[in-house]
Amino acid sequence: DHDPNSGEPVKLFESGAILIYLAEKFNKFLPSGGTDRCTTIQWLMFQMGGAGPIFGQVHHFLRAAPEPVPYAINRFGKETARLYGVLDNRLADSEFLSKDYSIADIATFPWVARHEWHKIKLADYPNVSRWYEMISGRKGVQKGMAVPFLN
Repeated sequence: DHDPNSGEPVKLFESGAILIYLAEKFNKFLPSGGTDRCTTIQWLMFQMGGAGPIFGQVHHFLRAAPEPVPYAINRFGKETARLYGVLDNRLADSEFLSKDYSIADIATFPWVARHEWHKIKLADYPNVSRWYEMISGRKGVQKGMAVPFLN
């Protein structure tokens, strides 16, 4: 960021760190304190440390591996289903991953948008399905998802 609030240029890597930085810079999508902030960061870390890496592995072994690796497909497929279950349980109690739409939803949505790549049927996860449809309807999300995918 060549124009940070602090005056000194900022260089960051890791999508979670970048999301926190931008949310704080623009005072959007991350509560400023308290339990809501902790909950938002908790669900962001769930995506960074669980859903993202595991969904990425199932993507690889189902779509990119030069030959099928049944053990990996089974292992990462089961863990993917478990993580969708965790999301579904959370979303049974909350409209969003945190109290309001947040960087946790922003980070998690693109992975869930590839649910077919995971061999996941959203009908099996009704709360994730509701959340997915709601987030899909946001104009900013539609704009972001329309950016061409580079592989």
